[in-house]
Amino acid sequence: MMMELQETSVYCPYCGEPISVLLNPEDVGLDYIEDCQVCCRPIEFSIFEAGNGALEALVRSDTE
Repeated sequence: MMMELQETSVYCPYCGEPISVLLNPEDVGLDYIEDCQVCCRPIEFSIFEAGNGALEALVRSDTE
């Protein structure tokens, strides 16, 4: 069964710009790095499932 990607917005920890990202339910519990679409700096993502079943991403800079 194919799980559906979920679109969400996060704010870049470097430039503060909102960016739209697609979260994959298979990535829950994983950490990965994706470059900011605005300033191109590496953002660290941690994906988790909220209490309501929605996916959420915690983002931080590589210096945090």
